[in-house]
Amino acid sequence: MSERQAAPSSTPGSLINEISALWGEYLDGREVGADDDFFAIGGNSLIGIKIIDRVSRDYGVDLSVRAFYLAQTPARVAELIEQGRARP
Repeated sequence: MSERQAAPSSTPGSLINEISALWGEYLDGREVGADDDFFAIGGNSLIGIKIIDRVSRDYGVDLSVRAFYLAQTPARVAELIEQGRARP
């Protein structure tokens, strides 16, 4: 179990759900929870790159590979997207 069970209050639950669903698309339709660890649920570097590219296209936010892998969960990736949107 993750130490952080709840998403940060500043990140909308709908965005977290969208990111969870996006991960599921690339993980063979798997159900992905907000706090699921990317590598623990079958993610790999190729899938990670595809998700990073999709986030860039869909949300207009460029995530570094390092930031994505350190985030590890849809909730934390959603938080990075929100931070990226807040930048001018």
